[in-house]
Amino acid sequence: MNEQLKQIIDDSNAIVFFGGAGVSTESGIPDFRSKDGLYHQKGFKYDPETMLSRSFFDSHTEEFFEFYRTKMIAPNDGPSAVHLKLAEMEREGKLSAIITQNIDGLHQLAGSQEVLELHGSTLRNYCDRCGKAWDTDVVARSTDVPRCDCGGTIKPDVVLYEEALDSGVMYRAVDYIRKADVLIIGGTSLVVYPAAGLIDYYEGSKLVLINKSPTAMDA
Repeated sequence: MNEQLKQIIDDSNAIVFFGGAGVSTESGIPDFRSKDGLYHQKGFKYDPETMLSRSFFDSHTEEFFEFYRTKMIAPNDGPSAVHLKLAEMEREGKLSAIITQNIDGLHQLAGSQEVLELHGSTLRNYCDRCGKAWDTDVVARSTDVPRCDCGGTIKPDVVLYEEALDSGVMYRAVDYIRKADVLIIGGTSLVVYPAAGLIDYYEGSKLVLINKSPTAMDA
């Protein structure tokens, strides 16, 4: 760990971590916008951003699930060193919360307790008609559109493009960021809004940005 960052962490006790897909690449899950990321992969009839939109889900449901099963229910190697370190920082009373754009549930698997999932989770699925909860295996094993016992569509609890983020989660995220003495941003290009706009609420003087490629916020 960088010595300056280590000193910042040692001197702080209300750290908030804001993370994205880069946090999970060591776990074998590709990110989205890097050279080898999901959005640059070929072989699909539609581009991935289109297939992850609510309008595509509604109008091309079978094709949505074909893509979702192949690319979004990602096999992985379990929590990475980053996931485990953040869980350790929480146990030590250093880290107040993790605010994540990821949908893989690896922060919780690593032992983190206060995880705010801005974009939902692939580990939760609900019938869009009756609300019944379904295990992810049901979606993964399906060969077309997964159906509930009532006949409704089993929709993953992930926020698609064109859908609003959960207002309660956003409110809590803003509150944590405002109260943070350090904000660490990791593994995110900071181009997806409204999530990226959350960092504007940080009122402290210690902001750490760690990312594979440059971002618009580097300055």
